[in-house]
Amino acid sequence: MPSRQKRVIFSISGVFGFSCVLTAAVATGLPFWVKGTVLCRTGAELVNASGPELDKFLGKVSYGLFHGQRVKQCGLGGRPFRFSFFPDLADVIPAGLHVTVIFFCGVLILFSSVATGFFFFNAFGSPYETLQGPMGLYLWNFICCLCSCLVMILFASEVKFHRLSERIANFNEVTFVYQTYTERYDRSFWLLFLVFLLHGLNILLIRLAGIEFPFQETKELDLNSGAVDLMY
Repeated sequence: MPSRQKRVIFSISGVFGFSCVLTAAVATGLPFWVKGTVLCRTGAELVNASGPELDKFLGKVSYGLFHGQRVKQCGLGGRPFRFSFFPDLADVIPAGLHVTVIFFCGVLILFSSVATGFFFFNAFGSPYETLQGPMGLYLWNFICCLCSCLVMILFASEVKFHRLSERIANFNEVTFVYQTYTERYDRSFWLLFLVFLLHGLNILLIRLAGIEFPFQETKELDLNSGAVDLMY
């Protein structure tokens, strides 16, 4: 059985892990990943709008991984429109990259759940297999850190390099041309960053519990055995 100190640390890490599961699941489903404004370039160029006059040609767009909303404004009042990425925008967006982001979100939720279970198992059980013991704790949390990092990088590349907001704004638009005016990542994106930080904190807590990093002890043993060989 683990000592009381390790039990407390593993329990705290388990609570952090469970918080990561809920946070990642909620963030994945909410349409609050990006918020921005889009400019009706056609209308603004027709009237040579500038300064405060541009406000009449600025619409809004906000979206997540599955659905969102845009409000087009081209001098005649706002036109709200709700959309879903699948099937509405499947031919407009980089679908392969978008599905990859959703896939890694699912992997993150899965391995966060696995890490949570193993933390509580190590806190109150008697782990005897490598993947259920210290090696597993490091492995699951490292995978979660990697997945959350990949989600943020891939989604950011989809938004910036593929001009996702601009593609959404010009979807099914024939008369006017829209371009991104302002754009920022919203709360769901930063919740994924919080998940990344919590799993990183869990790795530090594992080390605080007195568990060596994987392969560190093996290297020390190899060095010691090498020194013994030199003596003889």
